[in-house]
Amino acid sequence: MRARTSFSADAYDADAEEFEDFVDDGDLELEERHALRRVAGLSTELADVTEVEYRQLRLERVVLVGVWTEGTVTDAENSLTELAALAETAGSEVLEGLIQRRSRPDSATFIGRGKVDEVRAVVQSSGADTVICDGELSPSQLRQLESRVNVKVIDRTALILDIFAQHAKSKEGKAQVELAQLQYFLPRLRGWGEALSRQAGGSASGNGGVGLRGPGETKLEIDRRRIRTRISRLKREIAAMSTIRDTKRATRRRNRVPAVAIAGYTNAGKSSLLNRLTGAGVLVEDALFATLDTTTRRTRAADGRIYTLSDTVGFVRHLPHQLVEAFRSTLEEVAEADLVVHVVDGSHPDPEAQVRAVREVLAEVGADAVPELLVINKLDAADEETQLRLKGLWPEAVFCSARTGVGLADVRAAVEQKLPWPAIELTAIVPYERGDLVARVHSIGEVLETSHLAEGTRIRARVTEGLAAELAPYANVG
Repeated sequence: MRARTSFSADAYDADAEEFEDFVDDGDLELEERHALRRVAGLSTELADVTEVEYRQLRLERVVLVGVWTEGTVTDAENSLTELAALAETAGSEVLEGLIQRRSRPDSATFIGRGKVDEVRAVVQSSGADTVICDGELSPSQLRQLESRVNVKVIDRTALILDIFAQHAKSKEGKAQVELAQLQYFLPRLRGWGEALSRQAGGSASGNGGVGLRGPGETKLEIDRRRIRTRISRLKREIAAMSTIRDTKRATRRRNRVPAVAIAGYTNAGKSSLLNRLTGAGVLVEDALFATLDTTTRRTRAADGRIYTLSDTVGFVRHLPHQLVEAFRSTLEEVAEADLVVHVVDGSHPDPEAQVRAVREVLAEVGADAVPELLVINKLDAADEETQLRLKGLWPEAVFCSARTGVGLADVRAAVEQKLPWPAIELTAIVPYERGDLVARVHSIGEVLETSHLAEGTRIRARVTEGLAAELAPYANVG
C-alpha cells in the first residue's frame, strides 16, 4: 500500500519536474532533512497568564444546592459550608450556595421543580459547569436535574468518592476506593444519545414489532457485567491484603501489646497528634481526607510498657455506605483496639455534630463498645468562650493543641491511664541467663518491684497469662 505524502508548496522552491526528482530519488538535501519547520499560529502555550488566571482555567466552577429538611438554619448552613470545603478539596471553585426549605427532598428533582429553573438561571449567569447537591441523588433525580440545568450534576457521595480517589496512595487504599466507586456507579450507568440500540416491547411476540427489533442495550449490559466482575475481583484482593493486617493484629494480641486507635472527624488533627506522640512523620495537611491509609507506630509509656498508636481514616457526616463497606478492613483496626482516642476539632462551629457523626460510624463497624478518650484538639484556634462551653459539655475530655504542643502531656497521661493492665500478679526469681524474660516483663507487663540476688533477678510484676506461664518455673512467693 502506497503511503500518502503531503508537502507544503512554500517548503520547496522548485518546479514540478524537480519535485518529482526529489520523490523518485528518495534523497532530500541534507539541510532540508535536518530542518524542523515551525507552523505559525498553532501554539497553545499559556503566555502572559498569571498564576491566579491559570488556576481559574484548571478549577471546575460549581454551584452548591442543599435541601433543609430538619434542624436550624445554622445546621443547614454548616452542612453547605462543609460541602464547599469538600468541593474545594476536590479541586473546584465554589461560586454560589443555595438552600431550599422543604419537608423532604423532591422525589423527581431533589429540589422543587420550580426551583430547578432558578438553579439553571444561577448556573447560566455565573458560568458554572457543575452542580453539586448536598445529599445522595437517585439515578432518576440525577437524570432529571442534568436534563433541566444542562450541566454536569453530582451528589455529595460522588464528591467524597472523588476526594478519596485523589488521596489514595497504597495498593489497598486504591483498591478500596475503586470498589466503593464501582458499587456507587453500577446502578447509575446509563446510555447516552442514539449510540445504543434499545429493545422495545408492546407486540404480542414481545419483540416490539416491525422497525423496533434490535440487539437491545447490549453495551450497557456488557459494562454492567464487567463492573460486577471487577467488583468481585477487588473484594478478593482486599480480603487477601487484609490477611496481612489480621496477622499483625494477631501477633499483637498474642503478645498482649495494647492497641490505641486515633479516630475522629476529617481534618480534626489526628495525624498531627500521632506525629507529636510518636514522631511518626505522617503527612499533615490542612485538607479533608488527607489520610486514607492506616499508620501504626509503637511507643512506650512512662512505666515502660509498650503500646501501639494507629492513625485511621477521617469520618464525615453522611459518610457513603459504600466507603464504610470498602474500608471495613481498615476500620476494623478501631474495633479491635483497646482504646479509641476520639479527636475533635475544638475550633469547628459545630463540634457536637462531628462527635455524633463519628460515633455513628464507630457503631456501624462495631467499635462503639471500645473505651473512648475524648481529645479536644486545636485549642490554639478556639476562643476562650468556646473552650469554656466545650469543657462544660464534655468535662471528662482532655484539651490540647497538636500544633503548639499545649496539653500533649495530659493526653499522653490520660492514654496511659486508660490502657488495660496485665491481670496476673506474681513474684519470680529469674536466672541471669534468662534476661530476655526480664526484658519482656518490662516491655509488656507492669513491674512493681525488682532486686538482684545471687541466683538471679527477683521481680514482682503484673503480667499477661502467656508471660505468666513462661515465668511459672521461676515463680517464688517468698
